[in-house]
Amino acid sequence: MKPITHQVPYHAQWESPELVPGILAGTALAVDDPLWARSGAADEEEYEYWSWRLCGVACLRMALDYWWGVSPPAVRLAEECLAAGAYVRHPDGRLDGLIHRPFAEYVRTRWGLYADARSPLPESGIQEELAAGRLVMLSVHPSIRTLDPDPPRQGGHLVLAVGGSDRELLIHNPSGYPDGSQSYARVPWEALPLYYAGRGIVLGSPSV
Repeated sequence: MKPITHQVPYHAQWESPELVPGILAGTALAVDDPLWARSGAADEEEYEYWSWRLCGVACLRMALDYWWGVSPPAVRLAEECLAAGAYVRHPDGRLDGLIHRPFAEYVRTRWGLYADARSPLPESGIQEELAAGRLVMLSVHPSIRTLDPDPPRQGGHLVLAVGGSDRELLIHNPSGYPDGSQSYARVPWEALPLYYAGRGIVLGSPSV
């Protein structure tokens, strides 16, 4: 694979990316994020609820910023995804999603981007899409942020593939750490199968 790096703006799923380590460790709370209002949430509690569930929305914000130069408030996008069936919220607060196919349909109709849910999506397909100028949302285990050698399972979290080479994949991770696993985080291809569930959503401009 010829080395590729798409210059994609980074957005975390929390408004203050530097707080991610503390929030994930439980030593800080999302409700104390001083920038919570930028999310479009009505209050801190709504921000707390959504912020843990916004990995896919953060990937979309990055793609929209890259192609259209806009990054709408995260919670507002999440509400639109909910209305489109890409999330299902239960009375007890549980949330199903992000559900790939209705999400892809939402992205196409609402934002005019190319969007295609793929399952399976092999590593060779990721490379081909990146080479064609597209970005790829990948379903991975959250422990990809530290390259944990023994993750409990695959999938459960979404990251955005933004480049790569023969040796490694480059990802923007919405819940990565500021010390190197947020933007252009390097994941060796041989390590990717530990985390990757083999499915994702390909995003592109209408002309790509």
